[in-house]
Amino acid sequence: MVVTNISDFRKDIKSYFDRVSINFETLIINRGKDSGIVVISLEEYNSLMATNYELSSRANESRLDSAIEKLKNGNSFSKDLIED
Repeated sequence: MVVTNISDFRKDIKSYFDRVSINFETLIINRGKDSGIVVISLEEYNSLMATNYELSSRANESRLDSAIEKLKNGNSFSKDLIED
């Protein structure tokens, strides 16, 4: 996580954006007392939104928890894909 203020961010915006996009770092720009902006890469954002969607309903959350438990307990299987 990288933290900066708005003045330093303006001076070197490209460098900060490179760190976020290349190194998948989170950038926090302080804008004063109890105010700030968080910058993350598009890939990280999409991942968060996908996770949020998967956990958005109790049914999905239960299925995921069940699958994780089965995997941890060795109750999983693999299957070959059929290629056309």
